[in-house]
Amino acid sequence: MTSLPLMPKATAVWLIEKTSLSFEQIAVFCGMHPLEIQAIANGEVAQSIVGYDPIANHQLTREEIQRCEKTPTARLKMTSTSNPVKRRSKGSRYTPLVRRRDRPDGIAFLLRNYPQLSDTQIVKLLGTTKNTIEKVRNKQHWNTPNIKPRDPVTIGLCSQTDLNAAVHEATSAPASVPSEPVE
Repeated sequence: MTSLPLMPKATAVWLIEKTSLSFEQIAVFCGMHPLEIQAIANGEVAQSIVGYDPIANHQLTREEIQRCEKTPTARLKMTSTSNPVKRRSKGSRYTPLVRRRDRPDGIAFLLRNYPQLSDTQIVKLLGTTKNTIEKVRNKQHWNTPNIKPRDPVTIGLCSQTDLNAAVHEATSAPASVPSEPVE
């Protein structure tokens, strides 16, 4: 089984917009049906999805795309993951003043779309406090009427890589099972 790119539909959107690859090549790489790729290209599907650059995210190389553009029967191959993604150093996170007002929107988005994330994970992702998370969750935040859930990646509060890692960690963590008394 081959591995699929991160965010396959968004990657397909980017490949359609930025390359001259065939629908078949994009479909095989993204694990989708060629008709779905054609529907994306025609604007019938995924109209609001922003393209996800597989080159910038180390899933493909420019050379690999050019190789496949020259040969319609060639298949795209993911880059090897031998180079680990550079992680942000631990420590406090600085958020510019203009983005601080967006934090409650990011918190609301994560609470709605990723309920498996713990408060601690949200604190690390967005550089906020547990108190703020609790107030947004209970609708006691001072700005509650104006909070609109928005993706923290698109508003620049965290990276997609960090968000994906946190979600993966939350979903792969084993559920705590109460231990049975020993006799």
